[in-house]
Amino acid sequence: MASAGGAPGRERPLRIATYNIHRTRGRDGLLDPARTAAVIRLLAADVVALQEVEMPPAPSATTPLLAALGGLGYGMVKGPTLFGAGVDYGNLLLTRLPLMTATLRDLSHPGREPRQLVDARLGLTDSAGQSSGVSLRCLATHLGLDATERRGQIAALAAQVDRHLAAGAGPLLLIGDFNEWWHRSRRLEPLDRRLHAVPIRRTFPARWPLLALDRIWYSRGLELTEVAVPGTSTSREASDHLPLVAEFRIAETRGAMTE
Repeated sequence: MASAGGAPGRERPLRIATYNIHRTRGRDGLLDPARTAAVIRLLAADVVALQEVEMPPAPSATTPLLAALGGLGYGMVKGPTLFGAGVDYGNLLLTRLPLMTATLRDLSHPGREPRQLVDARLGLTDSAGQSSGVSLRCLATHLGLDATERRGQIAALAAQVDRHLAAGAGPLLLIGDFNEWWHRSRRLEPLDRRLHAVPIRRTFPARWPLLALDRIWYSRGLELTEVAVPGTSTSREASDHLPLVAEFRIAETRGAMTE
């Protein structure tokens, strides 16, 4: 991303994205990792939460999507939920910020497809690219298709947020595909009460978006400055979802923030 100019210690923008890549299968039915990577590159985001990602246990030159993302300068936190012969599937968190810690938390509901939360703590940098001594907690997930399942998963997310806020542990982001069709879903109210919601944007289906399945929430300490759904010709073809992007301003504070 383009960093804000100025002397060290100035605020800098923080660009966040969430994107369900549909296994890199586009509207044309083709698996095209290079096309997916091109969409992600144009997002110019510091942090990207990806859903429906196929990933091998160990990235190599034979795994074109992960190789391409590494070439874009991203570190990766893999959060597989399904495991197959030679390839896993699930969530992938990309970060250009320093990765401090990462934990995978189970959100599975009995009898349903396994679901998971990627819980990462990232180091924030100032406008000169130097460590600010402040950490950002990023929670990234892909919730289930069943309404009862999602209700329990949202309760588990709300409990994580409560513990974080009670500890005064600094800025937090909650991002991902929440599979809620209705723009003003009552099931999401526990999150809306605890965090600020990025204004709703339609992201699904990619060709003619009608539903806001992809969401971002943020805590105090972050100021929303921009929301966008990049609807380029490539992004409309690359997946059944469009990416959702939000940019924030964050004031640098002294001292690391920990739980």
